[in-house]
Formats: sequence, C-alpha cells, structure tokens
Amino acid sequence: MSQMKVESLNNIDHKDVRIDTTKGASLGDKVMLSMLTLPEFRTAQAYYPVVLHKNAQTGEFYPVALFGFEAEENLFLQGDQWQAGYIPLYQQRGPFLIGQSNGQRVIHINMQHPRVNLDKGEPLFLEYGGYSPYLEQLVSVLETLHQGVEMNNHFIAALLELNLIESFSLEVQLDNHAKHQLLGFYTVNEKSLSELSAEQLAGLNQQGYLEAIYMMLASQSQFAKLVAMKNAQLALT
Repeated sequence: MSQMKVESLNNIDHKDVRIDTTKGASLGDKVMLSMLTLPEFRTAQAYYPVVLHKNAQTGEFYPVALFGFEAEENLFLQGDQWQAGYIPLYQQRGPFLIGQSNGQRVIHINMQHPRVNLDKGEPLFLEYGGYSPYLEQLVSVLETLHQGVEMNNHFIAALLELNLIESFSLEVQLDNHAKHQLLGFYTVNEKSLSELSAEQLAGLNQQGYLEAIYMMLASQSQFAKLVAMKNAQLALT
C-alpha cells in the first residue's frame, strides 16, 4: 500500500469500480493501529487501548486505537474476521479520502488500494449514476472523520495547554518468554490531571474533553487483553 493513485471520484471514470469489503491482511487490515476521533472513544475503549501517537513529520499528536505490539501486527484480525465489536472509522474508510476542489470537499479514491477492483464487492454507483447504498454510507463515514479530526485538534490543544500529555513505555513478557517493548506512545498524566483546579476541570468537562480523558485512561485495561491475544496466537504456532 505504499503506492497511491488518487483520483477524484465520479460516476463516469469509476462507474464499474467495486470495493472488496471483506477483512484480510492483503486488503489493508494488517496494521498495528488506527487513528480515532473523539466521538469514537467511548465505543473503542471497550475493545482497544486508546493512546496518543505523534506524527514523525509534523510532531503533532493524534489519538489511536492499538491493535498489536509491533508494526503490521493486528491481533484482532483472524483470517477474514475482525474479532472486535467495533472497527475505527479511519480503518473503515478503505481507499477513500476527502480532498478539496474549488474550496469544496470532494471524495477521492486511491485506485492502487487492494480493495479496489472491477469484479468483487460493493458497487459505488447505481445503474444510472446515483450513489449506491455503500457509497452513501462511506460519505457519512468520511464526513464524520473530517469533523472528528477538527475535534481531535482542539482536544490535543487543550491537553497541551494544561501539560497533561506524557510519554509512556510498556514492556510485555509473553508466555514463551519473548519480550515486547512498546515505545513512542503517549497518554494523559494522571498526577497532572489530579492537580488541575476546579475551574480547569470544569472547562475540560464543558468541552466534553474530561469524558474523553477518562475513556483513554479506562482503556489501559485493554493492554491485558492484547497480551492474552498475543499469547493465544503464539500457542497456535
């Protein structure tokens, strides 16, 4: 998936394009993490650790759901099944992106994405050019993502302003005595959070950020599940 051929989606050039919606390593699901938006925290934390990651190029933080302990490891992917009750929207979007044209948001498609084909899966357009039900759903996903990224940016700015972000490392020892060290991720500093004034806490709560922080902290219990899933995978090899 390193190559991209991004085109503005339209019902002429892409009238016969289909999207393979099954799950699989070869279809782009073999990933260690996925970006999350703030409205997803409550649902996602029931399945995944929710932490912060930093863009290596820009230095900007963004929230992610973790699926594994190393690059291209998705412990929730079992063959063609995703073993969780929720898949982050960023992962659901598949080959689609939101772009800009003449100041308007438009849908783009990466024609090199492994889900894109002419034979298998969901059509994008109806016979006479209208959006298919699948594409209508994707439009909703993309719009939610677009709005969610803006919310993320404000959330991160609030955390930075209050010095609440801290790096963490996690060393995991598996049943076969192998060790994995998780580095390069960040979370909320609970001590700094506890030292905030009532006014600062009220401000976070008013913006809906306090709940998101607690969802992040609660999600740390999912690391134990990831370890158990890793051990179960190793037991089968």
